[in-house]
Amino acid sequence: MSQEEHSSIHEAILFSHKMAQLSKALWKTIEKDWQQWIKPFNLNINEHHILWIAYHLKGASVSEVSKFGVMHVSTAFNFSKKLEERELLTFSKRENDKRNTYIQLTEQGEALLLETMKTYNPENNSLLTGTQPLKELYGKFPEFLDLVALIREIYGPEYLEILERSMKNIEEEFYDEEDFFTNASILKQE
Repeated sequence: MSQEEHSSIHEAILFSHKMAQLSKALWKTIEKDWQQWIKPFNLNINEHHILWIAYHLKGASVSEVSKFGVMHVSTAFNFSKKLEERELLTFSKRENDKRNTYIQLTEQGEALLLETMKTYNPENNSLLTGTQPLKELYGKFPEFLDLVALIREIYGPEYLEILERSMKNIEEEFYDEEDFFTNASILKQE
């Protein structure tokens, strides 16, 4: 093995190790915050994520939930089944697509998701607290452009398109003057 190849492998190992450690630490923080947020609603992270995806995709195939939720298809299906048992979503087949199973939020499922959004408290989020100095310095949260480029290479542009669509939905549907998430249709009814 040449010195250049050895150096390249060494650099790759260091990069892989650093990404693994940083990603695991970041996920652990996100996971803890997310679990605390949804605990009062008797949901786990996978269930909440599925509700969230179904809401933003306005009905999605289990395969789409799996892909965007970064979970195995059986995980997406099994947790969707639990949500169906709680009458939070329904399963269906489409006339033009009998191969895929689709999920759709029920009114009860949408109401529960919106209720979780109303209870979100940024002060209880370690990630937001940790990025606050950067937001104060630059006037916005970090965008992680290198990470976005990396995810695009791994998961493809469709993954980021769905992410952008959900971000746009959040901007348009869940914002009021006090910086709390609320659904515009709920505000009109109150």
